[in-house]
This record gives sequence, structure tokens and C-alpha cells, in this order.
Amino acid sequence: MDEKLLKSLDVLLGLAYSEDINDVDITTNNLIHPNESKTALFVAKENGIIAGLPVAEMVFRKFDMNIEWKTHIHDGGWVRKGDTVAEFSGSYCALLSGERTALNFIQRMSGIATLTNQFVKAVEGTNVKILDTRKTLPGYRFLDKYSVRVGGATNHRIGLYDMVMIKDNHIKVAGGIKNAIEAIRPKIPISIKIEIETSTLEMVQESVEAGADIIMFDNMKTETMAKAVKIVDKRAKTEASGNISLQRIREVAETGVDFISVGALTHSVKALDISQQIL
Repeated sequence: MDEKLLKSLDVLLGLAYSEDINDVDITTNNLIHPNESKTALFVAKENGIIAGLPVAEMVFRKFDMNIEWKTHIHDGGWVRKGDTVAEFSGSYCALLSGERTALNFIQRMSGIATLTNQFVKAVEGTNVKILDTRKTLPGYRFLDKYSVRVGGATNHRIGLYDMVMIKDNHIKVAGGIKNAIEAIRPKIPISIKIEIETSTLEMVQESVEAGADIIMFDNMKTETMAKAVKIVDKRAKTEASGNISLQRIREVAETGVDFISVGALTHSVKALDISQQIL
């Protein structure tokens, strides 16, 4: 995990602790002796890709720094229903108080990794890279995008600061694609890519002529995308976006685009079912 992710995670763990524990776990602390120790397991209740185990471990260490943790299936590993994902021992109070928060993190992250992996497998044999988007849970972007990488896909821009994305409203304000690119190019480092969102073949042609680095085909029909790829003719990278489903993604990949961005990877997450069992 990189520095930005760890910094983001530190903030998230503090918020999660505050909202769930506040000052006390009133049930556990009044039922369980503080010196009692137990062992617990994370067990998969359905098939999928695991992501977020280091995060779950960090949750429990907020309650018990001396917890003993053993990972059975590491992030990126495939699990089947019934598999033991991790085994950990420590304060019984810590295991109970940290359970829900730890599972909230690992279930969401594993759900993202699992869905991402399905999209990646759907385009195997092509040269397409699957990208995520900025459609992440607020505050969770670095974790969401980490989970996408675990699932085998590639991160698109992290935020508004690391890549130029000129959309329809920007184009209107600038008075056209050429004007927009010419206005922004001198103001940014050469390492920063400029991407243009297009919805017609005319916009694609204009983007190529204006020197865009990446041209997005937004909500285009598959046949139109294939024509757009021919217009670009490798003079820029190409990206398909908008309503890309598992059922459709293979035919989109076969148009010859370089990238396919899928918002559903992070905005429509189905958590992977994982349970904690006390031994």
C-alpha cells in the first residue's frame, strides 16, 4: 500500500472507530472479561477475490496491538465458499468490538475486486485494459482503487489533479475542442495527459487534429466506436465509456479500443459475503 493510501486509511479508520464505538462497546465490555483471549476466523461464504486483509488487520490492532494474525489467502487470491481467509488471536473484547468494522472494509473491497476480475476475464485475449472511474464512495477512493488493482484492472485518474479531462461543458466554455486543448496545454507539465470526451465521429476527428492524448468515446454504439477507432488510427489512445456491462464488454473490446472504463466497478458494489467465527 502506498503512502497516499495509508494516509487515507488512517483517516477512515479513525472515522469508522468513532462512529461505531464512540466511547465504549457497551455490550462486549459488560459481558466479556478484559483479560480473556480467543481465536477467530474469517470464512468466505461465497466464491470471489479477496481484498483488504491488511485493512482488517489494522482495524483489530486499534483494539489490541498484540493481536496474532495469520493470513491464509492473500489479497488477490481466489476463495471458494467455506475457505478460511485469515486466522487471528487476541483479546476477546477486541475480536468482538472490531468485527463489524473489519468486515465492512474487507467485504466491500473484496466485492470490488471480485467484480473487477469478472470484467478483466471477459476481455481476455484482447489488448484492452479495464479502467475504473471517479465514481467511488466519498472518502474511500484510494481503497476502492486499490481493490480494482487487486482485481486485475488499471486505475484511471485518481482525482481532478493528475490528468486533464475535457468534457462537454468545458468544450462549450472554451469554444471548441481545439480551443480547449490550445488553452490548457501550455499551462500543464508535459507529463500530464489530455483526454477529450467525445460523443460523435465529428468530435473524434476534431480531437485527433487538435492533438489529444486520449479520446474517450462516450455512450457510443458499438458500431460507431469501431468507426471512431479507425478515424483515430493509433494517433491517440482510445477509451470506451458509458453503460459498459459484462454482457457487452467483449464486443466493445473487439472494436480495437485501448481502454474501457467501467463505473460499476466501484459505484454498484455488491459486498462479498465473509463471516467472522469465534473458535
